[in-house]
Amino acid sequence: MSSFIIKICGITSPEDAQVAVEAGATAIGLNFYPKSPRYIGLDRAREIAAAVPAHILKVGVFVNLPTVLHSKWGGRTPALGASPVSAASFPAGVLDILQLHGSASPVPGYRVWRACSAHNLPQPDPAIEAYLLDSPSPKFGGSGQPFDWRLAAKFPHRMLIAGGLDASNVAAAIQAAAPWGVDACSRLESSPGKKDPARVRDFVQAALAAFRQPITL
Repeated sequence: MSSFIIKICGITSPEDAQVAVEAGATAIGLNFYPKSPRYIGLDRAREIAAAVPAHILKVGVFVNLPTVLHSKWGGRTPALGASPVSAASFPAGVLDILQLHGSASPVPGYRVWRACSAHNLPQPDPAIEAYLLDSPSPKFGGSGQPFDWRLAAKFPHRMLIAGGLDASNVAAAIQAAAPWGVDACSRLESSPGKKDPARVRDFVQAALAAFRQPITL
């Protein structure tokens, strides 16, 4: 497992995935929320996954996971506690991690990141590998607005910081909260769903440099 995570979320094409990888990102986010402008289907997810090296984490972003699977994956309603996401749903290599928003529940057999508002931090669950702390938003993230990173500084579990990050502020976020990882999306785009290569490279370089510096809280 990497000592830190730099995730570029909302990847919608193999080309943008390659930009992220070449910049030095360690993870990409694939959005399966149909109401998002960055939504992709399983066929596109396969194409993107095939375009990146195996060591790059492929993170599936889900809102209300059982509903999504029922409506988008052949009408199969997952039985929580059994095997809600089957091999037929996600062939090997497509996803490594499920990032769960809303009422979605952890899924056995997958690494799980749980998204939550930094203004309403949960009691950590040892079954969750990491928490994604984001700015409050009725749209399940994607606000493009930072929160007060000091709120995250004492959160007693592995975490990633999201919300309005770009090259101009990611170092400050890392110094303020000492997260395991950072996650950026909308501020790295030229238009919704289309990444700007220069912004991606600048963000990753700034994050890498900040993670290599001593952090004193």
